[in-house]
Order: sequence, then structure tokens, then C-alpha cells
Amino acid sequence: GKTSKEIAVALGLSVKSAESYRTRIMDKLDLHDTASLVRYAVRQGLIEP
Repeated sequence: GKTSKEIAVALGLSVKSAESYRTRIMDKLDLHDTASLVRYAVRQGLIEP
């Protein structure tokens, strides 16, 4: 995985914004930790393991 800073740089966001977006996505998907988010993304074909 990538750090929040790496994600923010890649998307042209502040670190705080990247973290906030991740938190909001996790809330909407009812995911409680980053590992669950990664598993979800793999199952959906958004990222490769």
C-alpha cells in the first residue's frame, strides 16, 4: 500500500484531505479499518493484491 502522503501527492491533495476522503469512503461502505478497505478494493477489481 501507499502512505497517506504518497496518495495525497499522486492526487494533488493535502494529506488531511486524502485521509478525510478515505474515512468518508470507509464510513459509506461500513468498513472499520484500512485492511477491510483494501480487501474490498481487491474484490471489486480496483487494485491488485
